[in-house]
Amino acid sequence: MAVEQQFTANIYARKNLVIERGMGALVWDKSGKEYIDCMSAYGVAILGHCHPKIVEAIKRQAELLYSCHNSIYTEARSDFLRKLMATTPQGLKRAFLSNSGTESVEAAIKMARKSTRKTDIIAFVEAFHGKTMGALSATWNPRYRSPFEPLVPGFKHVPYGKTEAADAAITEKTAAIIVEPIQGEGGVRVPPVTFLKELRELCDKENILLIFDEVQTGFGRTGKLFAFEHSGVIPDILCLAKSIAGGLPLGVTVAREDVMGALKLGEHSSTFGGNPLVCAAASAAIDVVVGQNLPERAATLGRHFMEKLEEMHQKYKIVREVRGKGLMIGVECRFDIYNILVGTQSRGAIILDAGRNVLRFLPPLVITQEQLDKVASIVDSVVGEENAKLRQPSSQASSQND
Repeated sequence: MAVEQQFTANIYARKNLVIERGMGALVWDKSGKEYIDCMSAYGVAILGHCHPKIVEAIKRQAELLYSCHNSIYTEARSDFLRKLMATTPQGLKRAFLSNSGTESVEAAIKMARKSTRKTDIIAFVEAFHGKTMGALSATWNPRYRSPFEPLVPGFKHVPYGKTEAADAAITEKTAAIIVEPIQGEGGVRVPPVTFLKELRELCDKENILLIFDEVQTGFGRTGKLFAFEHSGVIPDILCLAKSIAGGLPLGVTVAREDVMGALKLGEHSSTFGGNPLVCAAASAAIDVVVGQNLPERAATLGRHFMEKLEEMHQKYKIVREVRGKGLMIGVECRFDIYNILVGTQSRGAIILDAGRNVLRFLPPLVITQEQLDKVASIVDSVVGEENAKLRQPSSQASSQND
């Protein structure tokens, strides 16, 4: 902790925790204490930690070839692309490989502008698309944006879930609408059922592109392989990352042939994109997620876990709402949740925030029902204690008045 604090950029809100090893949905600190990991490195470890298929694929590829630029063909990359394209809908059959979610969004923005010859992008309030300059321009939170302004021009933000607001924002310069099928960083916000379908119809009517940012929702997280499957809507550009390589860094931008084809030789590239080691891990991850039908497992476990959390909502007034899909779940509270995060960690459950008052759960899809029940019990006890603290002052005041 001292070394990282001394030598790394002071830009992360760090937990008072040193993790030494992990397996499945469990991690252990240096003292040997066990934690159930509902953070998954911000949704990256969708297959948990040290999944044997991922470890095996990495070991095998490391002994063959672990670095190969896209200017040279390699089997690990082609194997991954074949498996990836078997999962994507008809029409989305060209991919650009990068290293992260924000890079996948940057590529989508460039494709949209180049293919339409228009400049403006419509995004949504509470959206999070990354922190590089183009992706940051699509991100909404002023805390992330304001220190680096002026950002890339041409971005507008309209209320999430409001198709009429997006319609009103369209001009002759609008190239695309970018949207998260479920907002993650913005508070695990699920839009109205018809929202994505209405956006698709709007984009078709106005001849603009629809970009889905599935960096957090993709690869089974929400109970479908891709979150857009819940609505039956297919985008023109699809941004993927986080869990796609089973824990290793990989970003993918998938697009229609004509949209991707607008980029000419040398106009966009990535030195590390399509790295064979990462591609081998991603191939193994697809095999596990699809072969073991983990999206359906996420749907079943998610319903069970939300029912447990909903019991807490009924008991404690400080819990405002439980929402989500699959194993992407948010619990909105009526106050700052910092004490809850600290309390649950001390009792063996690592969870996330999504803003100041939303608890966010992104556990691995391999987590067991028993582990989820234990997490629910831990959260219930900590929230109950916080609820009692809030009630105490008014009770004391009432006694004194009596």
